[in-house]
Amino acid sequence: PTDNGEATVLQAGRHEFPFTFQLPETLATSFEGKHGSVRYWVKAKLHRPWSTVKKAKKEFTVIEPIDINTPALLAPQAGAKEKLARAWYCNRGQVSVTAKIDRKGYTPGEVIPIFAEIDNCTSRAVVPKAAIIQTQTFIARGTKKQKKSVVTSITGDPIPAGKREVWHGRALKIPPVGPSILQCRIIQVEYSLKVCVDIPGTSKLLLELPLVIGTIPLHPFGSRTSSVSSQYSVNLDWLSTIPEQLEAPPEYSAVVSSPEAEQSLAPPCRSELGDILEGPFFAYIQEFRFRPPPLYSEVDPNPASDGIRPRCMTC
Repeated sequence: PTDNGEATVLQAGRHEFPFTFQLPETLATSFEGKHGSVRYWVKAKLHRPWSTVKKAKKEFTVIEPIDINTPALLAPQAGAKEKLARAWYCNRGQVSVTAKIDRKGYTPGEVIPIFAEIDNCTSRAVVPKAAIIQTQTFIARGTKKQKKSVVTSITGDPIPAGKREVWHGRALKIPPVGPSILQCRIIQVEYSLKVCVDIPGTSKLLLELPLVIGTIPLHPFGSRTSSVSSQYSVNLDWLSTIPEQLEAPPEYSAVVSSPEAEQSLAPPCRSELGDILEGPFFAYIQEFRFRPPPLYSEVDPNPASDGIRPRCMTC
């Protein structure tokens, strides 16, 4: 039927009706989880008299934009933890770990450089590890279920007893995973970086740093070697002050116009330098003097004589 309620009779043949839908701005990203999913599709129905309703359905994907170029997601993340290793009520020593990453927000395909220090003060070797953990949270009827899975991980070399291991930006690449889902009422997808230490005879030492997997990558000017770039924007107004045509250089006489100035450019005498001239690392050309350049003229002061035969360039 039309907008006014009247029925439209279609003749036999093919008919096409273009249409558009304006999607709301607060749609969660499409997601398939263990206990639930987020799916979107378009349904169409054709009602025919004296016949069954014909239906069609087409699915489509929605990706909620998450821009990591914000101060909250560009802020460094750091933490520290320690654990006392015990076995059969005996003190085996202490293990401590400190870790830091340069920002909180990343996009799939990026590499996370991990800076960490692990002190092994126990009597046995320990093994450091790092992993990206995905946590799916499902909320329904007041109850909550969670599923955690390892997205990717790396394992460091064993640290002997009484030794320290330092990670100077150990690389951990993010695989192609779905972005974080943080604003949905019933499904949430969160990520974290866990640095753990396997301690023989006791539980692991775990240090967790929050992560947000976004969809809009880091801008070229958003690359941060410090926290300054996340707090201040780049000012490019000075580019507009550059003239389109460069000015001519000043005359030599305007720079060196007196005998005193020319004398100041002369090489220092031997008595002033003392023993420096005797050293192997000092070289000075005594014959060089600062003299004013010849005057520029478009007319050749020494023209070629007519009696001189020009040289053939092919000879």
